[in-house]
Amino acid sequence: MSGVQVALTGHRVLGKDFSAEKAEDVFLRLIRERGAETFYCGMALGFDLACCEILLQLKKDFPLRIVACIPCAGQSDSFPPAQKKRYQTLLSACDERVVLHEKYEEGCMFERNRYMADRCDVLVAYLREKRGGTYYTVRYAEKKGKEILCL
Repeated sequence: MSGVQVALTGHRVLGKDFSAEKAEDVFLRLIRERGAETFYCGMALGFDLACCEILLQLKKDFPLRIVACIPCAGQSDSFPPAQKKRYQTLLSACDERVVLHEKYEEGCMFERNRYMADRCDVLVAYLREKRGGTYYTVRYAEKKGKEILCL
């Protein structure tokens, strides 16, 4: 039996209300109580990379599969140097990489978000504003009847 599949969506700028411990608790509950084993991560700055780090730590104790969902090759090209290095380190530790476009195309970020939402059973969201990619993804997942857990 295949375990629950989880997608992540959240803002690039983390507010003071973001808690890595709370995110880890949610992931642990999904793993232990629901059999979550596959996590789709969009690899954007902020929430995505923070969650990827948490999941890679949990992977030491649980048989998790982390899928990096990359909207376009060169996603990290405009990241600051330290964040680009962090991105590359995390990306190399993921179990699978899905690159949707060879180069940036308008709408590719939304396409990445739909890709993840279409494949998940549960969407874990860090949503603070009713606008932008995270809001779009939560609304899309709601329309698809997906379970949404808001941090």
